[in-house]
Amino acid sequence: MSSNAKEKIEKLRATLSEHNYKYYVLAQPSISDFEFDKMLEELVALEQQYPEFSDPDSPSQKVGGAINKNFESFTHQYAMLSLGNTYSEEELRDFDQRIIKQLGHSDYEYVCELKFDGLSISLHYEKGQLLRAVTRGDGVKGDVVTDNVKTIKSLKTSLKGDYPESFEVRGEVFMHRPAFDKLNMEREEAGEVLYANPRNLASSSLKLQDSAEVAKRPLDIYLYQLLEKNETIKTHAESLDKMKSWGLKTSEYTKTCANMDAVFEFLKHWDEARKKLSYDIDGVVIKINNYQHREELGFTAKSPRWAIAYKFKSEAACTRLLSIDYQVGRTGAITPVANLEPVYLLGTTVKRASLHNANEIARLDVRAGDYVYVEKGGEIIPKITGVELSKRTGDLPMHTYITACPECGTPLERKEGEAQHYCPNEEHCRPQVVGRIQHFIHRKAMDISGMGDETVELLYENNLVRNVADLYDLKFEDVLKLDRMAEKSAQNLVDGILASTKIIYARVLFGLGIRYVGETVAKKLAAKFKTIEALMAATYEELLLVDEIGERIARSIIEFFSRESHREMMARLKAAGLQMENMEKEKERTSDILGGKSVVISGVFSRYSRDEIKDLVETNGGKNAGSISSKTDYVVAGENMGPAKLEKAMQLKIPILSEDEFLAMIGQGARI
Repeated sequence: MSSNAKEKIEKLRATLSEHNYKYYVLAQPSISDFEFDKMLEELVALEQQYPEFSDPDSPSQKVGGAINKNFESFTHQYAMLSLGNTYSEEELRDFDQRIIKQLGHSDYEYVCELKFDGLSISLHYEKGQLLRAVTRGDGVKGDVVTDNVKTIKSLKTSLKGDYPESFEVRGEVFMHRPAFDKLNMEREEAGEVLYANPRNLASSSLKLQDSAEVAKRPLDIYLYQLLEKNETIKTHAESLDKMKSWGLKTSEYTKTCANMDAVFEFLKHWDEARKKLSYDIDGVVIKINNYQHREELGFTAKSPRWAIAYKFKSEAACTRLLSIDYQVGRTGAITPVANLEPVYLLGTTVKRASLHNANEIARLDVRAGDYVYVEKGGEIIPKITGVELSKRTGDLPMHTYITACPECGTPLERKEGEAQHYCPNEEHCRPQVVGRIQHFIHRKAMDISGMGDETVELLYENNLVRNVADLYDLKFEDVLKLDRMAEKSAQNLVDGILASTKIIYARVLFGLGIRYVGETVAKKLAAKFKTIEALMAATYEELLLVDEIGERIARSIIEFFSRESHREMMARLKAAGLQMENMEKEKERTSDILGGKSVVISGVFSRYSRDEIKDLVETNGGKNAGSISSKTDYVVAGENMGPAKLEKAMQLKIPILSEDEFLAMIGQGARI
């Protein structure tokens, strides 16, 4: 029975890992979320039943859940220096000549590695287990982001083979473009601001306070440097092979080159081949292979003398700007878009490019008729980066940004501190009205079956809907009158609208399309404000107290519910039977042992997860705190508790409880 369980567990892990890769890396899921979740539930149940087969790299362990309000600072044992950069082959030849001069010979090799466009990270392993992950920071000190890094699905937190007792390895955290594009499509549907590029998103993800949120981000990692004094490893190439044998992920595109001519062949190949990669690189890192040679070459104050980064020039094309149009989003945001003479760029023909906002047009001084440079560097759609002034002919007039909405003619507004112009006519501007209803019906919101974007367009054109509440007044006879609408389709649509009244409160809030309120924020609002009336009555200060809600989101919520038309719409939706309150049950209190006590949870636990221990604190009357202060009553410490927290708790003479001591205090006992 045990051997069958092990076989089943290993098969589930392999299958789930494959689907994680398809979902997060390729952005091409081959099964539904429901099917994935069911397999994951089965794996978790088996792992709990057979703990002898536990594996820290199991897909079940990559879901996050740790909250870190204050990232601990950590001083790097070896400074994380930056590399010297060059765009010139001539400067690379000079670099090679300096190596020859310093070593006194040319008997050396280079290792060429792709230069990933991500975030540098330092990983510390002890006895084969990931102990600590630290960002570059200022090169001397970085932030400890271990819980967040552990959610990266391609990272081995438990190693195999002949690894050293203790070592540090460095690499790059990044994001694949297909997965990044998928995230941005979801944000666009939610009316949220789009992420700028994969690198910025990868960087900001590692600084999120909730590792469960980080786990939703499709991060990946490549490791490329071993920092370990080991007499048996003589070269960088050998160290990469060792790292790979321990289970660490290294790039398959690294190459050892006998001389600079071989390096140039590598550069030439990847300047073109990078366009076919699923992730962004901005160059190649060239390193001396032999460690003894590196010792002889040494360092400058800022960078090693034995390595240099060759940067590729951005992929750009020059073409003629024909005209500038303006698009109106469902939130009223105005986006200027350049219409171009078609030009081939990075595998696709580009006809349109983003100009972002009025500030960008003024900065570039771009004019219709100009020849402009277009790039696709990590953007959702191409962007214009410059004007070729030598080709500007005649007296091209300066572009004047529109002052009225191109759809409804309403004067545009621009809020202080924002670059974007907005059309304030949200109730009568066609793209806004239609866009909000289309957002409301989509899968992650109300999931109204039988209705798509084209159907919403038809309903609007036939004066049947002007806001989302109108959907719930639709009759079968009204829908049947629409073009190409058969009886069965009409009935399915009406039935789908009725079924949507069972959708939970948090998704209703998301479906309303309040600016900046995405799926996650909607869940947090529903948890804090249990009814729509409570949310509508919430003050600016009360909103700011909700986790992850800042000033911009709070102002947007206040403004949305201050409109009488929106308040009337809420009343109509409630009358139609939509779920306008959170029906989740409060955690039942089991005792008052910790009544009013402030408890800080730190470290990794063996019998319960951090979230489960936090639940136990609350159900026994206590309050969870994110950081240690004089008001802290207890610290529950697991393995790998941060030394700074431990020192502070000892200084303040706060009782420090082990997991078993805490469980004994609340009468819970150890879980078998």
